[in-house]
Amino acid sequence: MGSFSIWHWLIVLLIVVMIFGTKKLKNIGQDLGGAVKGFKEGMKDGTAPEEKPAAPSQVANTAAAEKNTIDVEARHKS
Repeated sequence: MGSFSIWHWLIVLLIVVMIFGTKKLKNIGQDLGGAVKGFKEGMKDGTAPEEKPAAPSQVANTAAAEKNTIDVEARHKS
């Protein structure tokens, strides 16, 4: 009587699915997974060494590349 059998857990699961619905449970699971992933990445970022600044030639190349970019969204705007 102290422990629950598999049938007890299945009945509880069925009731939870009936109350919340599968779509809401899926969204909750995705949100929870994203939060855990973000937390882990945040923990890694806190212990990672700082990156070296970009070389001047890389900065110049980046600036030249930005001049040649095309705003795809602007083509579709009327």
